[in-house]
Amino acid sequence: MIRRSLLASLLFLIACAPESAPAQTPSAPPPVGLQEAVFAGGCFWCMEHDMGAIPGVISVESGYTGGRNENPSYENHPGHFEAVRVRYDSGRISYQQLLARYWPLIDPTDDGGQFCDRGSSYRTAIFATAAQRPLAEASKREIVASGRVNGQVVTPVLDATTFWPAEEYHRDYARRNPAQYAAYRAGCGRDRVLRQVWRR
Repeated sequence: MIRRSLLASLLFLIACAPESAPAQTPSAPPPVGLQEAVFAGGCFWCMEHDMGAIPGVISVESGYTGGRNENPSYENHPGHFEAVRVRYDSGRISYQQLLARYWPLIDPTDDGGQFCDRGSSYRTAIFATAAQRPLAEASKREIVASGRVNGQVVTPVLDATTFWPAEEYHRDYARRNPAQYAAYRAGCGRDRVLRQVWRR
């Protein structure tokens, strides 16, 4: 059963449109010169915010992936992960470097969700193409061997599947709703838990 925290649910009701607009259909491939990667790390508002701050990242889009149904929505996305699609300039940042920046943004030891958001939608995962998979697996091995994580790393590397953009009111949430986002993030304890999980 998917469950967002009470605080997050209240902020969601305040900030989001009352109607449930369907997610958009999958968009076109990235423009020439840009590469694409898909990551799940709990609440896509936070992942969009954090990964968008990485130099070389051109855009980050919230959405759903890994599930069974087409045209998923926030209220109907069985099996889907909340995820972000990252488009980046490979001349400025490589996929391996992007992976290295992804890991410290998540709690890779939690397979039941992330922080205050519990349920399968909020699990972590790297969604890799055939070309990306060896690099993603190698990155995971490096994190495990590094001893930087307090606990067992359970984040899987999964095959990339169709990415469905989230409803408009979910996109660019932190910039458009800074007060609500800051309250949600602090209330959810994301940064506090990350400091505990990662040996910093």
